[in-house]
Amino acid sequence: MKELKNTVEEALFEARPYVEYYDRLRELVLGLLNESGDAESLRKRLEDEIAKADEPFKTDLKIFLQKLEAMGT
Repeated sequence: MKELKNTVEEALFEARPYVEYYDRLRELVLGLLNESGDAESLRKRLEDEIAKADEPFKTDLKIFLQKLEAMGT
């Protein structure tokens, strides 16, 4: 879990220049991470959030998910 948290922190760092609502994104992602047991569960929860989010936050979530997936998670 600690390794996943480090990966999530790194993905947040990588996404920061591209997202509009960084603080909101960070709060949501870290909350989802605490509820998730593994990377696959986190990815599924993020996809669920993307489905119900409104623009422009939806785009922020997609950017973060792309960064996370690019890191091999």
